[in-house]
Amino acid sequence: MSLVETLRSGEFLTRERLRLWAVALLIGYAFAIGYLFATAHGLNDYQGRPLGTDFSDIYTAGRAALHGDALSPFDPAQQYRHEQEIFGRTVPFFGWHYPPFFLLVAAPLAALAYVPSLIVWQLGTLALYLVSLWWLLRTGPNPEIARDKIWIVLALAFPAVFMNVTHGHNGFLTAALLAGALATLNKRPVLAGVLFGLMVYKPQFGILIPVALLAGRHWATIVAATVTVGVLAALTTFVFGAEVWHAFVGSLAFTRTAVLEQGGAGFFKIQSVFAAVRMWGGPIPLAYTAQALVTVGSGTVLYRLWCSHASPARKGAALCLASVIATPYCFDYDMMALAPAIALLAAEGLADGFRLYERVLIAALWGMPLVARSVAQYTGIPLGAALMLVGLAILAFNPLRVAYTAKHPDTHEPMTPELLASRTVS
Repeated sequence: MSLVETLRSGEFLTRERLRLWAVALLIGYAFAIGYLFATAHGLNDYQGRPLGTDFSDIYTAGRAALHGDALSPFDPAQQYRHEQEIFGRTVPFFGWHYPPFFLLVAAPLAALAYVPSLIVWQLGTLALYLVSLWWLLRTGPNPEIARDKIWIVLALAFPAVFMNVTHGHNGFLTAALLAGALATLNKRPVLAGVLFGLMVYKPQFGILIPVALLAGRHWATIVAATVTVGVLAALTTFVFGAEVWHAFVGSLAFTRTAVLEQGGAGFFKIQSVFAAVRMWGGPIPLAYTAQALVTVGSGTVLYRLWCSHASPARKGAALCLASVIATPYCFDYDMMALAPAIALLAAEGLADGFRLYERVLIAALWGMPLVARSVAQYTGIPLGAALMLVGLAILAFNPLRVAYTAKHPDTHEPMTPELLASRTVS
């Protein structure tokens, strides 16, 4: 079989190979995480960073809010001083870049000691991610897939999971909200709206959600999402005071300049077109222009797809991809948002047959977070942004199925775990 034909069909991606790759990665993750804790000194790892790195800013902000100082997280100098009080004078700075809504989560977490709080956060949001993904598969194009336990192995081995665990980040929560909203959109539109509304804690990933909902005429979901945001805003104001919004607006300049435009954390970590242009030495206006073109283009593709007769699985997958592509502010651990897209495309492909290059696309999206940062750092190639753009294009403009389905018409039957196992090629 030629290389092109191999990529077109993706038949080399057998069940047994996927399982072995996933188990190997899980073993590697376990050793890496064990090493981090075994070599830690107090609350910091062997490099002097807090365990769970980015969770340190959530914990620090939450503790300040608990002590009646909800404004200090939005002041980098005060936030850093509080971090030094907890983690030591030499700890690196981890900024708080969230809207005030997220203090409603950070404050309760800070009521615990740091390590127990980190564990509760990681395990709690990981459980939400798995439950929401199961729900999405159960209500998706092939509900039988939810009975096949291999999805749990693949969901846990997804490299973005490891990135989130080691960074103490909130990708599990983002993926859970997206998966839950897509799972309930058609039968429980109000609940879907609530879940979409909760994504306001990380608003850059909600830019194109209204576009999709308007195109699909999901009016009840739009109303529920709007009400949810309003209630969260009122609750946040009641708990922390109106001044917290002024502090948040004032902090945006630091986030924009230090993190996004100047790449304080490293452009190679940011998986966006904006970061790619800046990584290549392009000026800031050019980076914003390129990102705007991609955002508008992605929104146009998403709108047309959600207006069409495309399957709910393809619409949902496109929304996940477009939501990540549309923002200039997307780190590699934020690619957890791709998990629902991968699950939907795999389930639909196993039920109805895969389209051209679709199996390879799904596998590439699954494995990409493992290497995207390193590839960008050492070669200057923005693999993450490029692959997500290709993925969205394939979803929107790839109506043909591979020749394999013509040779084997029974692949159009619902793919049960038993039928899938019978077709495994060793």
